Parts: sequence; structure tokens; C-alpha cells
Amino acid sequence: MVASAAPAAPSWITGLMDAMGAPGAGLAIALENLFPPLPSEVILPMAGFAAGAGKMDLWAVLVWTTLGSVVGALALYGIGALLGRDRTVALAAKVPLLKVADIEKTEAWFAKHGTKAVFFGRMVPVFRSLISLPAGVERMPLPVFLGLTTLGSAIWNGLFVMAGYLLGDNWEQVASYVSLYSKVVLGVAAVAVVAFVVVRVRKSRKEKARRGSGHEEKQPTRR
Repeated sequence: MVASAAPAAPSWITGLMDAMGAPGAGLAIALENLFPPLPSEVILPMAGFAAGAGKMDLWAVLVWTTLGSVVGALALYGIGALLGRDRTVALAAKVPLLKVADIEKTEAWFAKHGTKAVFFGRMVPVFRSLISLPAGVERMPLPVFLGLTTLGSAIWNGLFVMAGYLLGDNWEQVASYVSLYSKVVLGVAAVAVVAFVVVRVRKSRKEKARRGSGHEEKQPTRR
């Protein structure tokens, strides 16, 4: 399989790292957590390449990018905590095809699998940002959240920083394959959303048809 072309890094990210070094890479990763379309698959190996070229210290890059991931995740955790369960349920009740029961099922799932979701979610594009919101809504103990986020982010970031460091001028190969991985993940998520909508619409139509049929069959009361 041939990897797709690597996405180009926005010039301001390159300028940020040129001006600030490793802290600039950390800031870029923090912003990537808050705005997932930013290309972390470019930022991390590019920072590793810069470290290999002697422009940054490798350990500083590893520490600052992990710190950036934790700060970004903590910001989203705070948003989830401020939103809270009551507001989440109220918002869910206003979303077409979404039911309060869906939120309750999600809560039950998160209560059982939340720690694994937060840890492994750091290694899944887009979801590594979004997983912080339910953690905040459900008020996962902050030390647990920070510990899992730090460990998961250190593993994920370290892999791609080191890949860029070792590959040198070929660091863009990493970005190409991670970009492909991201597209696969997003494609699976899109299919899941479409399947959910189709199933929910069909169920809603059947319920309406059943209620309409019951109304027509009802006989008038004789006096």
C-alpha cells in the first residue's frame, strides 16, 4: 500500500517552533488537542527531525510535547466538568434522534471502561481530544485522568518524535502513514454515525406507524 501524501504544516507552526524551539512544539500540540484539524501527524515527526538536526534538544521535545498534550486535554476536561451531566442530558434531549437513554448508556459504559478509554484514546486521532470531554462530565478523579493522559500521550508522542528523529530527511513518511491511519479512523467513525442514524430513523418510523395503526383500530365508545 502506498501512503498518501503528507499534509503540509501550516507556516505559523513552523514559525512557532523556529522561534520558541521545543516549547513551541509543545504549544502547537496543546492547540492540536483543542483544534483536532491541526496536523499532529506533521508536528511530532517534524519536531523529531528538528531535534535530529540539532535545532532542538530531543528530551526537551519529548517533555514539551507531552506537556502540551496534557494541558490541551486538561482544558477539555475542564469544559466537560463545567458542562456537567445535567446540561449534557438537557442538550441531548434537544438533538434529533438522540435520546437521554443514549447518554445513560454512555455513562454506564464510561463507568466501566473509562480508564482504558482515556489511556488508549490518546493513540486514536480526533478521539484523543474528544475523550477528555466525557471524562470531565463524569468527573473522573483528576489524578487518575492526568496520570493516564500523561502516560498515553508520552507513548504516542514519543513514537512519532523518535520516528522523525531517526528518519531524518525522510520524516514526512511518518506523516503520510499517520495521515492514512487518521483517514481510516474517521471513515470508520463516519460509517458508525450513519449506521446509528439509519437505525434510529427506522425505529422512529416503526414507532410512529405502530401508534398510528393503534389509533385507527380504536373503536368509538357506545352510549
